[in-house]
Amino acid sequence: MTHPSETPPRDLLRAMFEAAVASAQPRLCVPPHLPPRPKGRLIVLGAGKASAAMAKAVEDAWEGPLEGLVVTRYGYGASCERIEIVEAAHPVPDAAGHAAAARILSIAESAGPDDTVLFLISGGGSALLALPLDGVSLADKQAINKALLASGATISEMNCVRRHLSRIKGGRLAAAAHPAKVVTLLISDVPGDRPRDIASGPTVADETTCDDALAVVRRYGIDLPAAVREVLESGRGETVKPEDPSLDGIETRIVAAPQMALEAAAAVGRAAGWRVHILGDAIEGEARDVGTVMAGVVRQVVAHGQPFAPGCILLSGGETTVTVRGHGRGGRNVEFLLSLAIALDGLPDVWGIACDTDGVDGLEDIAGAILTPDTLARAWGHGIRPKDALADNDGHGFFGALDDAVVTGPTMTNVNDFRAVLIGRGEGAR
Repeated sequence: MTHPSETPPRDLLRAMFEAAVASAQPRLCVPPHLPPRPKGRLIVLGAGKASAAMAKAVEDAWEGPLEGLVVTRYGYGASCERIEIVEAAHPVPDAAGHAAAARILSIAESAGPDDTVLFLISGGGSALLALPLDGVSLADKQAINKALLASGATISEMNCVRRHLSRIKGGRLAAAAHPAKVVTLLISDVPGDRPRDIASGPTVADETTCDDALAVVRRYGIDLPAAVREVLESGRGETVKPEDPSLDGIETRIVAAPQMALEAAAAVGRAAGWRVHILGDAIEGEARDVGTVMAGVVRQVVAHGQPFAPGCILLSGGETTVTVRGHGRGGRNVEFLLSLAIALDGLPDVWGIACDTDGVDGLEDIAGAILTPDTLARAWGHGIRPKDALADNDGHGFFGALDDAVVTGPTMTNVNDFRAVLIGRGEGAR
């Protein structure tokens, strides 16, 4: 191995995170996947935190007429001339997203057999495409979303419930565009890159059922209004299944995914002379539990050189969850990092970063944070008790007080969480 460079660990970890985000920028990953020019119209529709940037990439690369509408998170818009950009709330839907979803469905229904409908879908689309079935109000969807977000349910479980309460998710949007040609470009933010879980799969078939959604509701003790429960128990919320002819011939392409982002980050670390190991791109579980397990791996590296020798960087992605019990400012990445810090207990020459690649960890416009060998010592010096902060789900408050928060602003993409732990050789900070 090349001797590690003298780049300070904090700077190197931040550079690796930035490389991960850069690798998933729509201007790079969308143009190679555009469909042929159709005989009729090219209609561009989309939703998600990256959808406006994806629309801009289409406009810049497309030769010929096009039209369309996409909905993205507030602050994530882009300057488009022919594709309308609407901004709405995330992660809890609002009236703007509801109205945009209704318009997107109407436009899809207008497509004819000579048209191509190009769907641009990325993480965040579940909340942004909020168009509930008859009998389910927007207020119902908002309350259910909040309950799911606080329950500790996985993204797959949450989206199973969302699909079965929607007029647009679970393949319904693609079915509405039949018989037009349908092409979906996806930027994946979910473990396993399952298209049905990216924005709750508005343009792909869904094998799950209303009974599966009810099982999630029971598992996490989610209270449902009577009208909502009726939608699921009656089967009225059933999604579009793989054998449905309205989905014949659809094309679905993942243009960016967590693994690609981790590989881009790994290249930066290796160029700096470090051994870099990718542990997985789909790690799930309670954020604090994942942090504790990661600390155990780090201690094994330091003490025994297993499974890797010290002088390495461990990368991982995926989407952890947080069961909210406290009243802090939350964030699954900072919860992971705070748990990791507590379990490492000041272990020398270990640094880390954990950030959401969309720039928003939890409900705040903060991507995540940096861990240093003296994180706990500095916290105690400020009169902050790390275990109390973790118990209160206050990762953002904890790292913000130490000036270790990572703030990027809108990144215009979303390929899930990014975690990196740098394990030196005990010589202290480089």
